[in-house]
Amino acid sequence: MTRKHNFSAGPAVLPVSVIEELKAQLNDLHGSGIGLMEISHRSQTFDDIVRSAMARLRRVLGVPDDHQVLFLQGGASLQFAMIAQNILQGGSADYLDTGAWTAKSIKQAGHFGTARVPFSGKSDTYRQLPASGSWERDPSAVYTYYCTNNTIFGTQFAGAPVPDGRLVCDMSSDIASRSIDAAAHDVIFAGAQKNLGPSGVTVVILSPWAMARAATATQVPDMLSYGVHLGKGSLFNTPNTLGIFVLERVLAWIEDQGMDTVAARNRAKAQKIYDVLDSSDFWQPHAARDSRSDMNITWRLADSDLEPVMVQEGLAADISGIKGHRSVGGLRASTYNACPDASVDALVGFMGEFERTRG
Repeated sequence: MTRKHNFSAGPAVLPVSVIEELKAQLNDLHGSGIGLMEISHRSQTFDDIVRSAMARLRRVLGVPDDHQVLFLQGGASLQFAMIAQNILQGGSADYLDTGAWTAKSIKQAGHFGTARVPFSGKSDTYRQLPASGSWERDPSAVYTYYCTNNTIFGTQFAGAPVPDGRLVCDMSSDIASRSIDAAAHDVIFAGAQKNLGPSGVTVVILSPWAMARAATATQVPDMLSYGVHLGKGSLFNTPNTLGIFVLERVLAWIEDQGMDTVAARNRAKAQKIYDVLDSSDFWQPHAARDSRSDMNITWRLADSDLEPVMVQEGLAADISGIKGHRSVGGLRASTYNACPDASVDALVGFMGEFERTRG
């Protein structure tokens, strides 16, 4: 069977080499005589996998030794509430509203404290991100919350939006796609299904300050307590064993290439598509130039009636996943780490032919 060119926003394309490794371990994991989906999460075999995954994540992201790594479940959506329960604790925090997912996090934070919104891009359909220092910070804020990359609208911060202070960050859709300053953040979280593996695993990184603050949280159910999960080494309940195995293998794949190489490839892939979008009025890119994402490229067509046509003709050309998010429509290509150069070239060629015949 021929694999299609997969531009889905998530669950997203995985490295073919990792898929082949996964297939090899389904029946007999590392010579244990037990299949990957059957292995006990308390076994030494699986414990070795968890420890390796955590060590690789530390190396790939440059996580300081005094920060802790957790593998949880519930996706980024659960973290919206867990952060507020464990860290906000009835206080007030600054939330930068740059897209649909930050809007959801603001709503959840409101159940456990005050989510102050000093910047919102909603009135401009989230086309542009704020420049550092362009809004008034609350000196009493427990933390500043932001999302590095916005999958739906195709925007991405070039770096942290504030030079200092407590930072909480949703990196779900661009984690491990480029180098970051992990030490500058107190909480980093990300669903795995974009750049790290299949859906069902959530990475959480906590600074010493965040761990200490979470330890003072009261009336937090065990399943939602960072302290409980830290005490159990991410094994408080049965984890997504298959997902953690794949995450470990994807991190090995990233390590083999080096983060600088991965980041350069991502930039080059995205630029090929942006070059087409900027070439004529047939295309209408959504994100402002200074806010564009290397992970999710979003656009409309001057003739919006052609958008569903492009999606259908794309499928016929083995190009899948370019339909925009259901909440905004339009078109989108997600070019995460494992998206091959050949797929981007195929999309660019298809776009050129579509404009030639429809423009």
